Amino acid sequence: MNTVVARGRGAGREASVTPTEPARRRLVDRRWFRIAGGAIIPVALLATWQLVSTSGAVPVSLLPSPEMVWLAAVDLAQRDLLGLYVAISTQRVFIGFAFGAFFGLAVAAIVGLSKLGDILLSPTLGAIRAVPSLAWVPLLILWFGIAEDSKVILIAIGAFFPVYTIVAAALRHVDRHLLEAGRAFGLRGLRLLGAVQLPAVIPSVISALRLALAQAWLFLVAAELIASSMGLGFLLVDSGNNGRIDRIFLAIILLAVLGKLTDALVGLFERWAVKRWA
Repeated sequence: MNTVVARGRGAGREASVTPTEPARRRLVDRRWFRIAGGAIIPVALLATWQLVSTSGAVPVSLLPSPEMVWLAAVDLAQRDLLGLYVAISTQRVFIGFAFGAFFGLAVAAIVGLSKLGDILLSPTLGAIRAVPSLAWVPLLILWFGIAEDSKVILIAIGAFFPVYTIVAAALRHVDRHLLEAGRAFGLRGLRLLGAVQLPAVIPSVISALRLALAQAWLFLVAAELIASSMGLGFLLVDSGNNGRIDRIFLAIILLAVLGKLTDALVGLFERWAVKRWA
């Protein structure tokens, strides 16, 4: 009797707990809730910015109001400069990111899959990775001039090292049982890489690409210091020289928005890649 009662009480508890847990998961997984939740902090920051900049607590020479930044964007757009700057910077980032990611994956495969490659390449690449981005600028100017090549190469350098470092480390730690199973089915070399090793490190590859894309945007500003006359990095430098703090804020906001949008594109690729390979 007591056992039946206890079971009944246990079932009652399960009935009271079970319905709430899926409801919470469904709420968090809903797209509108994720969008609304992600917008809370930006909206709060915007409201605080508006309040502080218009209350006189901070002078507009140090903190322009959102309206001033918006008017700066409108002014540049009316002169057909805003879209041009955004397009040029985005093109430079995408081209540099593509080259850097490609060579990063190739070298990571050599280092991560070959002990000889690891011994020969890892020390040198580790030393080069420690070189600051601005240190490459004068050398690239001497070698490639002030045209697009030097800017794209600098961005590619920034994108190369996150992909190389993360993917090489991931390939070194692929489960040996998976490799043995692949070899048992006759897989070797590139076939083993494509069928076993690459799917095993897909999450690491996506993380590396996301970090590389963020690095590409960071290196963009340094790249556009190379005698550039267009782009968001140029807008930052030129606005700083002219004391246009409203345009400085505009350039920073545009870089943040573009960085987030491109990261979202990698997120879409991640969903497809996980379904396809992982």
